[in-house]
Amino acid sequence: MTEIAATPTGAQLFATMPFTEGLGVEVLECGPDLVRSRLAWEESRCTLGGSMHGGALMSLADATAAVCAYLNLPEGKLGTTTVESKTNFVRALRSGHATATARPLHAGRSFIVVETEIRDDAGKLVAKVTQTQAVL
Repeated sequence: MTEIAATPTGAQLFATMPFTEGLGVEVLECGPDLVRSRLAWEESRCTLGGSMHGGALMSLADATAAVCAYLNLPEGKLGTTTVESKTNFVRALRSGHATATARPLHAGRSFIVVETEIRDDAGKLVAKVTQTQAVL
């Protein structure tokens, strides 16, 4: 596991998740109010018909929301874990990138709720994810 620095960069936070790093998620922006990352369309990440697999999109959203939740932890807390995730898919992604933008809706002592939008290169909504993270 990658050790997290006192003031970690977005790349360092995403690197703590080997699955996400192996998937090829690229960090674009990282702060407590907004975390952005993206995943390139690739045939190996697709379902029949060339659409990016929902599991790949959900993995992108989960990792992006997890970093957002981590950056909103109450003082003295060390981490979070996903306890609920709801995804609505609204459009297929057949080329380019899936870009995830996560924002905190609620940052409490026990739970952090994050909303993530995934958009295509034209800015069209592909999926919307609402996730609850338990504070550890």
